[in-house]
Amino acid sequence: MVSLSKTIFKAYDIRGIIDKTLDAGVARQIGQAFGQAALAKGETKVVIGRDGRLSGPVLTAALAEGLQAAGVDVIDLGVVATPMVYFGTNVLGAASGIMVTGSHNPPDYNGFKMVLAGEAIHGEAITALYQRIVDHDGSSAATKGAYGTHDIRAQYLERIIGDVKLARPIKIAVDCGNGVAGAFAGDLFRGMGCEVVELFCEVDGNFPNHHPDPAHPENLQDLIRCLQETDAELGIAFDGDGDRLGVVTKDGQIIYPDRQMMLFAADVLSRHPGEQILYDVKCTRHLAPWISKHGGVPLMYKTGHSLVKAKLRETGAPLGGEMSGHIFFKDRWYGFDDGLYSGARLLEILTREADPSKLLNSLPQSDSTPELHLHLSEGENVIVMDKLRSDAKFPGNVQIITIDGLRVEYEDGFGLARSSNTTPVIVMRFEAETPAALARIQGQFKSVILAAKPDAELPF
Repeated sequence: MVSLSKTIFKAYDIRGIIDKTLDAGVARQIGQAFGQAALAKGETKVVIGRDGRLSGPVLTAALAEGLQAAGVDVIDLGVVATPMVYFGTNVLGAASGIMVTGSHNPPDYNGFKMVLAGEAIHGEAITALYQRIVDHDGSSAATKGAYGTHDIRAQYLERIIGDVKLARPIKIAVDCGNGVAGAFAGDLFRGMGCEVVELFCEVDGNFPNHHPDPAHPENLQDLIRCLQETDAELGIAFDGDGDRLGVVTKDGQIIYPDRQMMLFAADVLSRHPGEQILYDVKCTRHLAPWISKHGGVPLMYKTGHSLVKAKLRETGAPLGGEMSGHIFFKDRWYGFDDGLYSGARLLEILTREADPSKLLNSLPQSDSTPELHLHLSEGENVIVMDKLRSDAKFPGNVQIITIDGLRVEYEDGFGLARSSNTTPVIVMRFEAETPAALARIQGQFKSVILAAKPDAELPF
């Protein structure tokens, strides 16, 4: 029996290591606490689902027990992508939901992404669940909640296929990395009129082929090879639970989500002129002028899927996106992050072109790095980041943005260092107009980071 640890209650979700910080007992406690929180908001039903991880069945059963012990009715969707639980909270008469997923973490991880009364909870709302468990007297509700299953697959696929229309047929390659999106992606895109080459679409919680995280170039190499060897026009990839999208062109170029956002923003702003478009601090500096040029108002915000969703609700913006691949459509959709739906919307735009890769490759870009990670011990990332914010000095004419970490804007590029909210890591990203400028900006960040932590092992 694993004892409850506050460390699993992260900024945007709950995440732990199986049989070390997370097991059935902890899942049951979380279910009961969430059920009580739902009832306090007037919610009597909770939608649940799980991805393809090996620990999923045990955790989901315990989670359901906890919810029922709180007196809440459970609607179990079974094995689904995370956005299908979010979809369920919009169409099944239950505005609260929990997805049992480890997202893109290693196979021995699992966790919970949560929507409470229509809002993706984060920060203090997640900490409050921990406190609710600690304060609980162990009793159950006088009347146990009901349990039922529901197959949402057809309704979800039909909703997307009914909404998104391709201008012409297209052949695509899809790499699901053995994540749960593999159970749905092929049928979705074929239903839209695509010919689909499937890579690693068998759901396997051991992830035997590569890690299901399209944010990292090494995980897209199989897709790049497939595009070289077949007549597929485009490659798309998903993370382990299907809420993030990766894109690769015919010639093997990775189109990172901040550039995908350019196409999405132009499309959405054609119907919503003058609206705000949200993006996180890791995105390219080309995105803001692109949004302005297409008649929108750019709004940079903190990183984190729950934080962006909350800001989207607050501002009423029709679109938001993160560098990590979470894209949030409120235009024609529900405002939650959905890799499968984002892939469909991308194909809608690209099939208007004779050469989709030419359009994608023409989007503004500079020399840039993917996410770079400085690995630290638990809690040390916060200490180092605090030092950077208070002590770091950057020469020249720079603009310093502290909305989330430290983003330094130069005339010819930017550098970013921010503390991860999920792991003891400082995440960095750099972009510049020339390789020399990129090296200069990285060099300045290296100096200030080493001043804050002299023994830091930097990845650049």
